[in-house]
Amino acid sequence: MPHSVAPDFASGQRILVGICTYNEAANVKTMLTKIREALPNAVCLVVDDDSPDGTAEIARRYAEESGASDSVLVKVRKDERGLGGAIRAAMQTAIDGKYDLFCNMDADLSHDPADLPRLVSTCLNENADVVVGSRYIEGGAIVGWPWRRKVMSGLINAFTRKMLRLPVRDASGSYRCYRVRCLAGLDPPRNPSDGYAFIQEVLLRLHRDGAKCVEVPITFTERVHGTSKLNFREAMRSSLTVFRLLAAR
Repeated sequence: MPHSVAPDFASGQRILVGICTYNEAANVKTMLTKIREALPNAVCLVVDDDSPDGTAEIARRYAEESGASDSVLVKVRKDERGLGGAIRAAMQTAIDGKYDLFCNMDADLSHDPADLPRLVSTCLNENADVVVGSRYIEGGAIVGWPWRRKVMSGLINAFTRKMLRLPVRDASGSYRCYRVRCLAGLDPPRNPSDGYAFIQEVLLRLHRDGAKCVEVPITFTERVHGTSKLNFREAMRSSLTVFRLLAAR
């Protein structure tokens, strides 16, 4: 259950919330509405990989019809694909725009936007550099996954955490709040990971730079509309990336 947070907790903070989309026409309008309800003063950025189902156009129309053209931005990547590159593009927008905080979350409502204030307030109150919405600490949960997928995800996270010595239990969860100055301080990777592996890489690089990482519990709920982008091949590729990251030490 989301915890209540005082409405003025982030006063004076410039916050960018990024959602990366591909064929999320059924979810993007609801997602944007809920984000704006949770963080009324934040700017929402949709990074869309030129979805054939019109996701970007729906987001643009929503911004116009709701009078939110300044607080709902849409970036379409026509020649690129992949979650890793889309998140990097969103992070770069936060850096270039001199935002204070950057929040990243899935676009399919698996991450509850009502948890955003808690991630942001934890970042500010605990002087954290990155706050991870965690499925694997006390109070966290996964709803709607078959047991095989839960087991696979748990094993991959345990393996990644142990091998990379990460200070979090949920190394692959993408629901996070970052201090933008810490992202800006990272050296550009020579061979950046793509797909879900980038989520692990950015956390590792921040940890190696001395960033303070904090976890808060969230409930991850399997999507209702659309198709998940995570499959067995992507999960295995993400796991193999761990060895490349180890070699880069």
